[in-house]
Amino acid sequence: MTERYDVAVIGGGPAGLSAALNLVRARRRVVLIDSNRPRNSATLLSHGYLTRDGISPLELRKLGRDEFLGYEGAEHRQTLATNVVPVDGGFEISCAFRGQESSALAGTVLVTTGLSETLPEIAQLRAFYGTYVHSCIECDGYDKRDQPLALIGEHPDLVDRALLLSQWTDDLIVFTHGSDVVTSADEAALAARGITVDRRRVMSIDGDRDGMRGVVLEDGTVVPRAGGFVRPEWSAALDYVSATGADLDGDGLLVVDDHGRTSVPGLYAAGESTAPGPQQLIVAAGDGARVAAVINRDLIGGLEHLADAVQ
Repeated sequence: MTERYDVAVIGGGPAGLSAALNLVRARRRVVLIDSNRPRNSATLLSHGYLTRDGISPLELRKLGRDEFLGYEGAEHRQTLATNVVPVDGGFEISCAFRGQESSALAGTVLVTTGLSETLPEIAQLRAFYGTYVHSCIECDGYDKRDQPLALIGEHPDLVDRALLLSQWTDDLIVFTHGSDVVTSADEAALAARGITVDRRRVMSIDGDRDGMRGVVLEDGTVVPRAGGFVRPEWSAALDYVSATGADLDGDGLLVVDDHGRTSVPGLYAAGESTAPGPQQLIVAAGDGARVAAVINRDLIGGLEHLADAVQ
């Protein structure tokens, strides 16, 4: 017999864990559906999370699950949601993981599965990703402060990211990897701030187990760099909610109102499944808590306001 829950939270990152914890504390029966395969699993340390600065992302998730599971009405299923279909009274969630299939029924579904990322095709990049090369500047900029850094990317926001990164280093080279995303005017503006642009393709990252040494370019030149940042291509892995007919934006993210409600009644979203996409962990956790409060009040019904009023 398929189990029925008040709320199914799909995705066990900071947004999903925060929402699940707050909902179970609101005495909701909650199932957390997550395979524990986060996109930041290559990162050794997470930063900027109050009281948990420097913790492993996987350890942070484990602590969150343990806190959630300490409450009556909490259940965690280590599996992947493959399909969410509207049914009478809510939704049916089909799941599969390592050859095992299961399903659950829930009156309300909260999507927090976040993003998948694709790195540029550069040899040895993945070997240094999460230790010497990162993607989140706000998360890891401090730990790369005052070092000679590389910024690698092919996305139109590369200039903005370079300007942001200049807060942490005055020795920065932007590698466009053969793309034309940096205009001549952009390059002049960056040069005025002491930032160099190199338009050659990047072939590989040079280094060994002692660390990163430099960036190897297509002509064999090795540009000494101690670390850097890369701009991945992020995409929303939301095919499993397509049967709901929920509206998506131009980036494939779920469209929500100011309270996390999608275009489908009973279907909510929080964290990186919504615009603008990539977020710091603590920002995603706050979003999860905020949407959880909305869900609880919506389930109660008849409430005039979705938050306490200022007196």
